[in-house]
Amino acid sequence: MSQITVEHNPSEEKLKQLGVSSWSIWEKEVSKFPLNFGAKETAYILEGEIVVTPKGGEPVRIVPGDFVVFPEGLKTDWEVVKPLKKHYKHG
Repeated sequence: MSQITVEHNPSEEKLKQLGVSSWSIWEKEVSKFPLNFGAKETAYILEGEIVVTPKGGEPVRIVPGDFVVFPEGLKTDWEVVKPLKKHYKHG
């Protein structure tokens, strides 16, 4: 089963090449909810803190400066510990 991949503090160059600053922004208040990924999602965390637990897997703590890939078909439970703000792109 494919898992969440997290790259801590990727280079400005990588973010620029990927066009991260032009991606949509998603914000979420402190909360807990299930989230299933129907498509691959790539995200860059701007603010906040989340703990994402894949079904049957270990919790992954994600913080500002993290570049994250959630594979298609992944089923997760989210806990937004501090209000979240992220850039994201699907597919």
